[in-house]
Amino acid sequence: MIRLLLSLVVFAGCLAAAPMYLVLLKGASALAWYTPDGKLVHSVPVGEHPHEMVFSADRKLLYVADNGIMRIEHAGKGGNTISIVDVATRQRIGTIPLGENYRPHGIDLDRATGRLVVTCEGPDGLLLVDTAARRVIRRFDTKGKTPHMVSLGPGGKWAYVSHSGGDTVGAVNLTTGEVKLLTTGTRPEGSVLSKDGKELYVTNREAGTISVIDTARNAVSATIQTGKGPVRIAITPDGSTLVYGLMHERRAGFADPGGRKQTDYLLLPNNPVSCTLSHDGRLAFFSAEEQDEVYVVSVKDRKLVGSIRTAKGAGPDPVETVEVP
Repeated sequence: MIRLLLSLVVFAGCLAAAPMYLVLLKGASALAWYTPDGKLVHSVPVGEHPHEMVFSADRKLLYVADNGIMRIEHAGKGGNTISIVDVATRQRIGTIPLGENYRPHGIDLDRATGRLVVTCEGPDGLLLVDTAARRVIRRFDTKGKTPHMVSLGPGGKWAYVSHSGGDTVGAVNLTTGEVKLLTTGTRPEGSVLSKDGKELYVTNREAGTISVIDTARNAVSATIQTGKGPVRIAITPDGSTLVYGLMHERRAGFADPGGRKQTDYLLLPNNPVSCTLSHDGRLAFFSAEEQDEVYVVSVKDRKLVGSIRTAKGAGPDPVETVEVP
């Protein structure tokens, strides 16, 4: 009897939490909650045309870059806020004003301090943002054109900014303001840090490569050849596989970071503009913005296992996952 009761408790616990997909809708200017079978559960408005988002260290909040312009190539002043969304209550609970800094795009979190680094395109620069005080505490010149995506290095000392208007990554010392320009490939975009923090992997969209940056030396140490149009990139929790979208080939790409080579690919129904992994690393999400679809891929099996169709014009971009009681 005791065993049966324990089994029922465990079973009930399993039923108590279910995965939910959080999809940032660039076209609809909202953050939406979807079930794994593609059902829309909830949507909360954020700033106009949001581009990227990042969790707080405790995963209770999402910080969303309210860019204000649909695509980076489009002209316009854009927005100047970071939206704060409470994941549990599914509400936008506030904003962080960015002052005269417009078109925020890339965003990353220093888990130790809770501070954000945020790229902005109007004018070009990198912002250091205090989430507790909800204000910009410093602005940096990244020495390049069109700061796009950003990743923090080990210990949060350096921020690595992809300049999509050229072929460099700016390594920015967040204490001194020193900037070291690293030549990568044409139109660097997404980036991800290795699990040991020793390397940063940067996709170069128009070069068809991934640049490997040695974070101790702040130097490009290797190049991985990929298919055409690598845009966003992620790494599995064990650090063994790089996963990225190939927007010019309608493919998902997979590479061995240690072996420095692309190992596999999967054909997708349409061109992906983003790539993110589920919290456990089992699933990869590729958004086809123009077709208003998100493709769900099993990383282990290299297989398309699901999709989400958003409303027409919603323009899905990055995806995150949460467990919902």
